[in-house]
Amino acid sequence: MHMKKFISGLCLFLVSVSLSAQELICNVQVNSDQIQGTNKSVFNTLEKSISEFVNNRRWTSMGFTSLERIECTMSIILKSIESDVFNGEIIIQSRRPVFNSSYTTTLFNFRDQNFSFTYRESDQLEFNENALSSNLTAVLAYYCYIIVGYDTDSYARLGGTPAFRAAENIVNMAQSTEWSGWKAFESSKNRYALVNNLLDESFKKYRNYFYEYHRLGLDEMVSNVANARARIAAGLPVLRETNRSRPSTIVIASFMETKSDELIQIFSKALDSEKKLAVEILSDVNPTQTARYEEIFNKK
Repeated sequence: MHMKKFISGLCLFLVSVSLSAQELICNVQVNSDQIQGTNKSVFNTLEKSISEFVNNRRWTSMGFTSLERIECTMSIILKSIESDVFNGEIIIQSRRPVFNSSYTTTLFNFRDQNFSFTYRESDQLEFNENALSSNLTAVLAYYCYIIVGYDTDSYARLGGTPAFRAAENIVNMAQSTEWSGWKAFESSKNRYALVNNLLDESFKKYRNYFYEYHRLGLDEMVSNVANARARIAAGLPVLRETNRSRPSTIVIASFMETKSDELIQIFSKALDSEKKLAVEILSDVNPTQTARYEEIFNKK
């Protein structure tokens, strides 16, 4: 009897641990190839500290199991160091599996070229949701929330809104700092612009399509490829409508950059009518890539 109670308690404990897993499983890389004559140990310490900061923290109150953790990468490319100020860029990518398949689809792929921060090898990376003390942890936390938001949006309509709001809160707090990459007037493709687009009512249809593309499209490919592709095709006009109402916005540009190869693959085996629609709309949204989209006509 005691053994049964012990086993039952152990199972409950293991379930509770499994459901309290962190959201992210992130591969962090710090590239210092462009930095000459510097003690390389600081870069190794920085990489390890960032990895622990991103992967060991709970970013939301959602219950993630260990198998549901979001796979992502953060690649920091350092270009110069002046005293303790590091200058470079950060490339963020996240992905998720497609149901009942071995295929993994990229959800978010973003290159932030305006990334500067102060760091000393002895620094502990800390983050307070109510007060920013470091541009390094502010940027890392911001993109962690963006990653969670994109992932959740792909499983539930507008499901990523709480995470995007958390990212927006960081943007709002950063307005009073001298850190670059956060302010509206700096660029139409910075951190402010990205989260502003995601939470703008004008992009609600796009975010609904993002859900339909993944949950009702890709996730249904194995069971009925024709219906799944038709779902994806039916929503393409939303991309054109959104782009025409708000030209050259970062959210649509990011989607096109992330999904172009996938869209070409999806429609290469489509009906002629679907091919025509796809090439027409994709070329309208992203005219510089028209030649690539026209490859759809040549593939069988």
